[in-house]
Amino acid sequence: MISKRIFWSVIAAACGCFIAVGPATGENYPSHPITMILPFSAGGPTDTLARIIGARMQVLLGQPVIIENVTGAAGTIGVGRVARAAPDGYTVSVGPMNSHVLTGAVYNLPFDLLRDLEPVALLANNPSVVVSRKDVPAKDLKELIAWVKANPDKILAGTSGAGAATHLGGILFETLTGTRVQFIPYRGSGPSMQALVAGQIDLIFDQLSSSLPQIQQGAIRSYAVMSGTRAEAAPDIPTVDEAGLPGLYLPVWTGMWVPKDTPKEIIDKLNSAVVESLADPTVRKRLADIGQEIYPREQQTPEALRAYQTAEIAKWWPIVKAAGIKAE
Repeated sequence: MISKRIFWSVIAAACGCFIAVGPATGENYPSHPITMILPFSAGGPTDTLARIIGARMQVLLGQPVIIENVTGAAGTIGVGRVARAAPDGYTVSVGPMNSHVLTGAVYNLPFDLLRDLEPVALLANNPSVVVSRKDVPAKDLKELIAWVKANPDKILAGTSGAGAATHLGGILFETLTGTRVQFIPYRGSGPSMQALVAGQIDLIFDQLSSSLPQIQQGAIRSYAVMSGTRAEAAPDIPTVDEAGLPGLYLPVWTGMWVPKDTPKEIIDKLNSAVVESLADPTVRKRLADIGQEIYPREQQTPEALRAYQTAEIAKWWPIVKAAGIKAE
């Protein structure tokens, strides 16, 4: 016969195994490293933003936050990996409106941007800027428009892929100016900026945080911030309104998501870590230095991100589809 001690040991072990395979909860979360999937290459604005915030989050959460760059198809590959991941809070998606709004109008996605991802927090907003290689003959935006008009289909404009904000910025520029450029896709803002500095392409309608270091070093030329107000990080760059092309607005915001069915208590812990990180003076300064503008506290909630993402889809999808942007 089995002794009572052995019997209850077996029962306890069985219960322990059952509990171990149960659904994820927030009670002991996180108990091991968190992987933050970025849908673009290292060195771009999303990568820089995520590394600054992730470094502070891992201190607050007590576990490493590992950044993994998963590139391709304008960010859809990286976002898709998170959409298919286990809903346990250990695989997180960080990306801009490119990958979490615009791609849905361009690609036949095997996942739904709203239904298959749970919002965590709205992180920051980054205005776009019109920049060129430094030896382009145009000295201001009006001269740039004239130069592009004089060279239809010859000016090379770098993008982060079909449907990326850099692509949409170029489409808006073409529409407003009656010009035509040739779009050259790259696997992120980092590679496209390298090509611009090397003189391999002519223009980028880029995020300010990606272009600012090169602008400050004189490696590229800036023409206008694609916003109605000047950027705090680059107050000397005129707005498109001031430079002569009103309406060329393209703010690029970034958010954080987890797979659907992730427990609310885990989402709340991640959101709390994000909010505390964005309130940290060192984080705020580092983001301000690269042109990233932090949203007010009331807009950093999961609910605010869901509402904003939904509104942005309603706004941009008709524009993207009307422009005939197709997956490459």
